[in-house]
Amino acid sequence: MSSPPSVSLTRFLIEEERAGHINADLRLLIEVVARACKTISIAVGKGALGGVLGDAGTPGAASINVQGEAQKKLDVLSNEILLEANAWGGHLAGLASEEMDHSQPIPDVYPRGNYLLLFDPLDGSSNIDVNISVGTIFSVLRCPDGVTHPTDEHFLQPGTAQVAAGYCTYGPSTMLVLTVGHGTHAFTLDREVGSFVLTTRGMRIPEETKEFAVNVSNQRFWEAPMQQYVGDMLAGKEGPRGKDFNMRWVASMVADVHRILTRGGIFSYPLDSKCRDKGGKLRLMYEANPMSFLVEQAGGAATTGRVRLLDVEPTGLHMRVPVFLGSKQEVETATRYHREHDAAHGQVAAA
Repeated sequence: MSSPPSVSLTRFLIEEERAGHINADLRLLIEVVARACKTISIAVGKGALGGVLGDAGTPGAASINVQGEAQKKLDVLSNEILLEANAWGGHLAGLASEEMDHSQPIPDVYPRGNYLLLFDPLDGSSNIDVNISVGTIFSVLRCPDGVTHPTDEHFLQPGTAQVAAGYCTYGPSTMLVLTVGHGTHAFTLDREVGSFVLTTRGMRIPEETKEFAVNVSNQRFWEAPMQQYVGDMLAGKEGPRGKDFNMRWVASMVADVHRILTRGGIFSYPLDSKCRDKGGKLRLMYEANPMSFLVEQAGGAATTGRVRLLDVEPTGLHMRVPVFLGSKQEVETATRYHREHDAAHGQVAAA
């Protein structure tokens, strides 16, 4: 009995188009993003051999992005690869990147399409120099009708408005995880052939879990409900949760979320006193929204600790939020801790 034929990303997208889930422009957009990710994967894979490690900028004067963070050489290179790849295809009206202050409309020399692309070109870049998995995250929105030169305000749509989202993780293998609103699917890069091949159709996150991912070094800065939530997990079988938990933390959101999509768990980056004035640590438009879309499409849940992440109304391109996502029951438990604390102290739930 012969094995079924492998399904390439191109074939998968054509089948999604025939099923009426996407149109030709969105199919081409996703293929272009995937092609750019293959180029980034090559650069990441070369590491020191490609001269791409270390900080961008001049010695002693690192380049700083809009987030106030020192840029790595691969941050800058990945951003340029995604910008150049998507500028000329005719399927986009504009782009926005975590590495840029403002969005960019497609140059007048090229035809414009009806979509907006947002991306974090290299998530987890602090791990580059130590050879730990990093990744690219992207989100696709529709450009509002009648808008030919989109500006920042046209990107400020809630996560529920996303038409596609995904990430590429550059690890032992390069994987693209994608949703167009009909399940979450994983593709692995066949390096010899040069194409992404479907390896998991319809990823499902177990509803219950005994694993959590959080940066415990920030514990002293957490709010009271987060302190109680993690404290109860660490108490194990003898505590109120009645079971032992394992902790995993890579400090690369792509890697942590990929593990959760594969075998379950909860990822948390809660509000704390260090980031309270900014609203949180992670960026809504470039990280939280696309990851929440992927997780929900795989049967998981995603909240700020108080409200569903995909319902949050963005107020700026670089808006930050607390994030809890992963196994549905565990996310609901973490959210309950926060809501019950707020109710007990007469506080109104907010993002």
